[in-house]
Amino acid sequence: MSEASSLFTRLEYRLAQQLFHTRWLPRSPRTQRLTMHLFQRCADAGHRAALSQYGHMLFHRGATPQDKARGARYVLEAAHAGDAKAQYQAGQIREHGCAQYPRREDHAVTWYARAGEAGHALAATRLSRAYRSGDLGLPVDTEKAEHWQALADRLVGLAGSLDSGLTGSGSPGSDPLDRAEGETQH
Repeated sequence: MSEASSLFTRLEYRLAQQLFHTRWLPRSPRTQRLTMHLFQRCADAGHRAALSQYGHMLFHRGATPQDKARGARYVLEAAHAGDAKAQYQAGQIREHGCAQYPRREDHAVTWYARAGEAGHALAATRLSRAYRSGDLGLPVDTEKAEHWQALADRLVGLAGSLDSGLTGSGSPGSDPLDRAEGETQH
């Protein structure tokens, strides 16, 4: 991708984010279509955050099985590119399975571990629970469970200290994508 198109993609993504998070803008079908079109263009251009966010929206809110499959593909592409939220979602997809990606617990563990190590607290918590109860094909191992729980606790504490300096939109759960992540945890 050339530098000019990369700059244009970043600008389009920024506009899509603004449209997505703007509360004063009427939620007309036209605005929603424009926002989704911008996210799709950015994802198709390989923008990592757009792949993650647009894929997440398609996978969880897509109207057709094809939308959900395309969403899963985008999420996995973002996960391979190193996006921690996408890695967590890839773990969810592989843990529960979907039409395109059947349930594979070993792949779920890999994605959760990558996400946890990249700083995703929910992924570390999931691994801690899995090691405690023997889920995901893992043996019961209290030492590993405590390791992942300590990491999750550190990550939550770090996020809490960063959020304490923010007001309004910086509070936990204010991001629709963060709220949706909590919804998918089983």
